[in-house]
Amino acid sequence: MFLVQTTRLANGVQRPDLIYIEGLSKTYTEGGHTRVILDAINSTFGAGEFVCLLGKSGSGKSTLLNLISGIDAPSSGQVTIYHEQQRVILTALSEQKRTLFRRRHIGIVFQFFNLIPTLTVLENVTLPLELAGRGRESHPQALALLARVGLADRQDAYPDRLSGGEQQRVAIARALIHDPLLILADEPTGNLDEETGETVLELLLELTRDAGKTLIMATHALDVAQQADRVLHLVHGKLEKYSRGIEK
Repeated sequence: MFLVQTTRLANGVQRPDLIYIEGLSKTYTEGGHTRVILDAINSTFGAGEFVCLLGKSGSGKSTLLNLISGIDAPSSGQVTIYHEQQRVILTALSEQKRTLFRRRHIGIVFQFFNLIPTLTVLENVTLPLELAGRGRESHPQALALLARVGLADRQDAYPDRLSGGEQQRVAIARALIHDPLLILADEPTGNLDEETGETVLELLLELTRDAGKTLIMATHALDVAQQADRVLHLVHGKLEKYSRGIEK
Protein backbone atom coordinates (compact mmCIF):
# COMPACT_ATOMS: atom_id res chain seq x y z
CA MET A 1 0.00 0.00 0.00
CA PHE A 2 1.30 3.49 -0.91
CA LEU A 3 1.83 5.68 2.16
CA VAL A 4 0.20 9.09 1.86
CA GLN A 5 2.43 11.81 3.32
CA THR A 6 1.33 15.12 4.81
CA THR A 7 2.17 18.75 4.06
CA ARG A 8 2.35 21.43 6.76
CA LEU A 9 0.61 24.62 5.64
CA ALA A 10 1.86 28.11 6.45
CA ASN A 11 -0.58 28.30 9.40
CA GLY A 12 0.88 25.10 10.89
CA VAL A 13 -2.02 22.85 9.90
CA GLN A 14 -1.02 19.50 8.40
CA ARG A 15 -3.01 18.15 5.44
CA PRO A 16 -2.66 14.86 3.52
CA ASP A 17 -0.87 15.18 0.20
CA LEU A 18 -3.27 15.15 -2.73
CA ILE A 19 -0.86 15.29 -5.68
CA TYR A 20 2.59 13.84 -6.30
CA ILE A 21 4.71 14.82 -9.30
CA GLU A 22 7.79 12.71 -9.88
CA GLY A 23 10.56 13.34 -12.40
CA LEU A 24 8.22 15.41 -14.56
CA SER A 25 9.89 16.57 -17.78
CA LYS A 26 8.69 18.05 -21.04
CA THR A 27 10.80 18.43 -24.16
CA TYR A 28 10.08 19.41 -27.75
CA THR A 29 12.18 18.37 -30.73
CA GLU A 30 12.16 20.52 -33.85
CA GLY A 31 14.61 20.46 -36.72
CA GLY A 32 16.86 18.05 -34.87
CA HIS A 33 17.10 20.38 -31.86
CA THR A 34 15.60 19.37 -28.50
CA ARG A 35 14.27 22.11 -26.26
CA VAL A 36 13.80 21.34 -22.55
CA ILE A 37 10.68 23.06 -21.18
CA LEU A 38 10.58 21.26 -17.81
CA ASP A 39 13.45 19.32 -16.33
CA ALA A 40 12.74 16.49 -13.83
CA ILE A 41 10.35 18.34 -11.49
CA ASN A 42 9.49 16.66 -8.17
CA SER A 43 6.97 18.00 -5.67
CA THR A 44 3.86 17.27 -3.63
CA PHE A 45 0.75 19.37 -3.07
CA GLY A 46 -1.32 19.04 0.09
CA ALA A 47 -5.11 18.96 0.28
CA GLY A 48 -6.34 22.51 0.89
CA GLU A 49 -2.90 24.00 0.18
CA PHE A 50 -2.34 27.20 -1.82
CA VAL A 51 0.88 26.88 -3.83
CA CYS A 52 2.32 29.48 -6.19
CA LEU A 53 4.52 28.57 -9.15
CA LEU A 54 6.69 31.66 -9.34
CA GLY A 55 8.82 32.46 -12.36
CA LYS A 56 9.36 34.68 -15.35
CA SER A 57 7.65 34.16 -18.70
CA GLY A 58 9.07 31.02 -20.30
CA SER A 59 10.11 29.42 -17.00
CA GLY A 60 7.74 26.47 -17.48
CA LYS A 61 4.86 27.48 -15.18
CA SER A 62 2.04 27.03 -17.70
CA THR A 63 3.54 23.80 -19.00
CA LEU A 64 3.62 22.39 -15.47
CA LEU A 65 -0.04 23.30 -14.95
CA ASN A 66 -0.93 21.65 -18.26
CA LEU A 67 0.83 18.45 -17.19
CA ILE A 68 -0.81 18.42 -13.75
CA SER A 69 -4.23 18.89 -15.36
CA GLY A 70 -3.68 16.25 -18.03
CA ILE A 71 -4.16 18.76 -20.86
CA ASP A 72 -0.71 17.73 -22.05
CA ALA A 73 1.36 14.59 -21.50
CA PRO A 74 4.94 14.67 -20.15
CA SER A 75 7.98 13.40 -22.00
CA SER A 76 8.85 11.50 -18.82
CA GLY A 77 7.76 11.29 -15.20
CA GLN A 78 4.31 10.98 -13.68
CA VAL A 79 1.51 12.82 -11.93
CA THR A 80 -0.35 10.89 -9.22
CA ILE A 81 -3.58 12.17 -7.67
CA TYR A 82 -5.32 10.68 -4.64
CA HIS A 83 -9.11 10.69 -4.78
CA GLU A 84 -11.65 8.79 -2.66
CA GLN A 85 -8.99 6.41 -1.31
CA GLN A 86 -7.84 5.65 -4.84
CA ARG A 87 -4.45 6.30 -6.41
CA VAL A 88 -4.89 7.70 -9.94
CA ILE A 89 -1.73 7.90 -12.05
CA LEU A 90 -3.00 10.61 -14.35
CA THR A 91 -0.09 10.40 -16.76
CA ALA A 92 -0.75 6.69 -17.34
CA LEU A 93 -4.28 7.35 -18.62
CA SER A 94 -5.26 7.75 -22.25
CA GLU A 95 -5.99 11.26 -23.49
CA GLN A 96 -9.73 10.51 -23.37
CA LYS A 97 -9.59 9.28 -19.77
CA ARG A 98 -7.44 12.24 -18.73
CA THR A 99 -10.08 14.53 -20.22
CA LEU A 100 -12.87 12.79 -18.30
CA PHE A 101 -10.89 12.99 -15.04
CA ARG A 102 -10.18 16.69 -15.62
CA ARG A 103 -13.83 17.47 -16.35
CA ARG A 104 -14.93 15.76 -13.15
CA HIS A 105 -12.20 16.68 -10.69
CA ILE A 106 -10.15 19.71 -11.82
CA GLY A 107 -11.17 23.35 -12.22
CA ILE A 108 -9.06 25.71 -14.35
CA VAL A 109 -8.92 29.51 -14.38
CA PHE A 110 -7.10 30.94 -17.41
CA GLN A 111 -5.45 34.32 -17.86
CA PHE A 112 -7.65 35.19 -20.83
CA PHE A 113 -10.92 33.92 -19.30
CA ASN A 114 -11.74 31.45 -22.13
CA LEU A 115 -15.47 32.05 -21.91
CA ILE A 116 -17.57 30.85 -24.84
CA PRO A 117 -18.89 34.03 -26.51
CA THR A 118 -22.14 32.46 -27.77
CA LEU A 119 -23.16 31.29 -24.28
CA THR A 120 -24.63 33.45 -21.54
CA VAL A 121 -22.93 33.88 -18.17
CA LEU A 122 -25.18 31.21 -16.66
CA GLU A 123 -24.55 28.82 -19.55
CA ASN A 124 -20.77 29.31 -19.31
CA VAL A 125 -20.82 28.52 -15.60
CA THR A 126 -22.99 25.40 -15.98
CA LEU A 127 -20.94 24.04 -18.90
CA PRO A 128 -18.68 21.71 -16.81
CA LEU A 129 -21.71 20.02 -15.28
CA GLU A 130 -23.41 19.74 -18.66
CA LEU A 131 -20.30 18.04 -20.08
CA ALA A 132 -20.23 15.68 -17.10
CA GLY A 133 -23.87 14.70 -17.66
CA ARG A 134 -25.05 16.51 -14.53
CA GLY A 135 -27.07 19.24 -16.22
CA ARG A 136 -30.14 18.84 -14.00
CA GLU A 137 -28.31 20.01 -10.90
CA SER A 138 -26.40 22.79 -12.62
CA HIS A 139 -28.69 25.82 -12.43
CA PRO A 140 -29.20 26.09 -8.65
CA GLN A 141 -25.46 25.63 -8.05
CA ALA A 142 -24.56 28.13 -10.79
CA LEU A 143 -26.94 30.76 -9.45
CA ALA A 144 -25.52 30.32 -5.94
CA LEU A 145 -21.96 30.72 -7.23
CA LEU A 146 -22.88 33.76 -9.33
CA ALA A 147 -24.30 35.33 -6.18
CA ARG A 148 -21.00 34.59 -4.38
CA VAL A 149 -18.98 36.30 -7.12
CA GLY A 150 -21.36 39.28 -7.27
CA LEU A 151 -22.88 38.56 -10.67
CA ALA A 152 -26.36 37.27 -9.83
CA ASP A 153 -27.89 40.05 -11.92
CA ARG A 154 -25.76 39.28 -15.00
CA GLN A 155 -26.73 35.65 -15.55
CA ASP A 156 -28.32 36.35 -18.95
CA ALA A 157 -25.52 38.59 -20.23
CA TYR A 158 -23.03 37.47 -22.87
CA PRO A 159 -19.27 37.72 -22.26
CA ASP A 160 -18.77 40.68 -24.60
CA ARG A 161 -21.06 42.73 -22.34
CA LEU A 162 -18.83 42.16 -19.30
CA SER A 163 -15.69 43.89 -18.09
CA GLY A 164 -12.45 41.91 -17.77
CA GLY A 165 -12.90 41.56 -14.02
CA GLU A 166 -16.47 40.34 -14.46
CA GLN A 167 -15.38 37.79 -17.06
CA GLN A 168 -12.72 36.43 -14.70
CA ARG A 169 -15.30 36.16 -11.90
CA VAL A 170 -17.47 34.10 -14.25
CA ALA A 171 -14.42 31.92 -14.99
CA ILE A 172 -13.86 31.38 -11.25
CA ALA A 173 -17.49 30.34 -10.78
CA ARG A 174 -17.17 27.95 -13.73
CA ALA A 175 -14.01 26.42 -12.25
CA LEU A 176 -15.80 25.70 -8.95
CA ILE A 177 -19.21 24.56 -10.23
CA HIS A 178 -18.42 20.82 -10.28
CA ASP A 179 -16.85 20.79 -6.79
CA PRO A 180 -13.35 19.87 -8.03
CA LEU A 181 -10.53 18.43 -5.95
CA LEU A 182 -8.08 20.88 -7.42
CA ILE A 183 -8.09 24.39 -8.87
CA LEU A 184 -5.35 25.41 -11.33
CA ALA A 185 -4.99 29.11 -12.10
CA ASP A 186 -2.66 30.36 -14.83
CA GLU A 187 -1.83 34.04 -14.23
CA PRO A 188 -5.50 34.73 -13.33
CA THR A 189 -4.87 38.44 -12.75
CA GLY A 190 -2.35 38.92 -15.55
CA ASN A 191 -4.85 40.46 -17.97
CA LEU A 192 -6.46 42.80 -15.44
CA ASP A 193 -5.57 46.21 -14.05
CA GLU A 194 -4.02 46.24 -10.57
CA GLU A 195 -7.17 47.12 -8.61
CA THR A 196 -9.39 44.64 -10.46
CA GLY A 197 -6.69 41.98 -10.19
CA GLU A 198 -6.52 42.38 -6.41
CA THR A 199 -10.30 42.04 -6.14
CA VAL A 200 -10.36 38.91 -8.32
CA LEU A 201 -7.46 37.34 -6.41
CA GLU A 202 -9.14 37.97 -3.05
CA LEU A 203 -12.32 36.37 -4.38
CA LEU A 204 -10.49 33.32 -5.75
CA LEU A 205 -8.63 32.76 -2.47
CA GLU A 206 -11.77 33.23 -0.40
CA LEU A 207 -13.83 30.78 -2.43
CA THR A 208 -11.15 28.09 -2.65
CA ARG A 209 -10.24 28.32 1.04
CA ASP A 210 -13.89 28.28 2.13
CA ALA A 211 -14.35 25.10 0.09
CA GLY A 212 -11.05 23.56 1.29
CA LYS A 213 -9.72 23.21 -2.24
CA THR A 214 -6.10 22.80 -3.30
CA LEU A 215 -5.09 25.82 -5.39
CA ILE A 216 -2.00 25.83 -7.60
CA MET A 217 -1.41 29.20 -9.24
CA ALA A 218 1.18 30.25 -11.81
CA THR A 219 2.34 33.83 -11.40
CA HIS A 220 5.27 36.15 -11.90
CA ALA A 221 3.94 38.58 -9.28
CA LEU A 222 5.73 38.66 -5.92
CA ASP A 223 2.75 40.20 -4.12
CA VAL A 224 0.57 37.26 -5.20
CA ALA A 225 3.16 34.70 -4.13
CA GLN A 226 3.39 36.39 -0.74
CA GLN A 227 -0.08 35.10 0.10
CA ALA A 228 0.65 31.43 -0.65
CA ASP A 229 1.30 28.62 1.83
CA ARG A 230 4.28 27.62 -0.27
CA VAL A 231 6.14 28.91 -3.33
CA LEU A 232 7.89 26.82 -6.00
CA HIS A 233 10.50 28.89 -7.84
CA LEU A 234 10.90 27.87 -11.49
CA VAL A 235 13.90 29.05 -13.54
CA HIS A 236 14.36 27.86 -17.14
CA GLY A 237 12.28 24.74 -16.50
CA LYS A 238 14.05 23.74 -13.31
CA LEU A 239 12.68 23.85 -9.79
CA GLU A 240 15.29 26.03 -8.13
CA LYS A 241 13.92 26.15 -4.60
CA TYR A 242 10.91 26.09 -2.30
CA SER A 243 9.92 28.75 0.18
CA ARG A 244 7.19 29.29 2.77
CA GLY A 245 5.43 32.20 1.16
CA ILE A 246 7.82 34.63 -0.43
CA GLU A 247 11.18 35.17 1.23
CA LYS A 248 11.52 38.73 2.51
